[in-house]
Amino acid sequence: MINLELPEIETLRRDLERDIVGRKIKSAEAIVLKSFDGIKTKADFGKNLVGAKVEAVGRSGLAIIITLDNEYNIVVQLGENGRLEKVPTREDNASDIVAVITFTQTGDLRIGDKKGSSSIHVVHDDDVESALPPPEERGLDLLESPLSWVDFGRLVVNYDTPLKLMLTDPAVFVGIGDVYSNEILFDAGLRHDRSSSSLSTQEIRRLYRSVVGIMHDAIKYRGTSLEERPFTDLHGEPGEYADHLAVFGKTGQLSPRSREPIRKTSFKHQVVYYCNTQV
Repeated sequence: MINLELPEIETLRRDLERDIVGRKIKSAEAIVLKSFDGIKTKADFGKNLVGAKVEAVGRSGLAIIITLDNEYNIVVQLGENGRLEKVPTREDNASDIVAVITFTQTGDLRIGDKKGSSSIHVVHDDDVESALPPPEERGLDLLESPLSWVDFGRLVVNYDTPLKLMLTDPAVFVGIGDVYSNEILFDAGLRHDRSSSSLSTQEIRRLYRSVVGIMHDAIKYRGTSLEERPFTDLHGEPGEYADHLAVFGKTGQLSPRSREPIRKTSFKHQVVYYCNTQV
């Protein structure tokens, strides 16, 4: 299973911010209740939404928070194959659509959830925290809270954990999963099984530059769409960062660094792509 990571969620957040802030909700329909938390009937979904206007679209970790002007919020956490789309109201629903929010202008926001692993909450301002993972499971969001390389280094060396596991631990960093962790480690020239506490100052600098650079570029190219994890933005356009991947999914192709074949292995139940220049 390859879930969406921070660049994909941030792309959707920015799209929503441009498209729906200031829009008034005309209707809200729950189609499949499985994806809803705390909503017992389909009618409950629209009870605190209809007539409200969108004030802001924020993000906490990988949760998108749509804030309304009536002190309520829609909190969406997309699971495997979860997606958001903005389409004209007249278009038929795709088979995976579980919720439809129609605005008085500019059509529908639809939430797709083919696997039933997404979650949708409608909560009062005072209860937003209850719709999010516990604080101890929320790691550092490098987009929202940038660190200097020195502070980043202090954080990294405090762990005695293989780098691959540290990068993908949601309690350490927000939104770095299988795709971007492999790209970061290749770019930094570091092996997946190196202990984070063993890095030299120079290696910490390289890792820091790679984390910041890869995540920034992935957002710039609007996320990564892969065959095994298709991603499209709010308007159905695939993310373009797949064209810039160096190692992920490229087993047997020549490494851009060593010109030897890229290798694939499994480490602690995670997939790893690497080349022999990583140490």
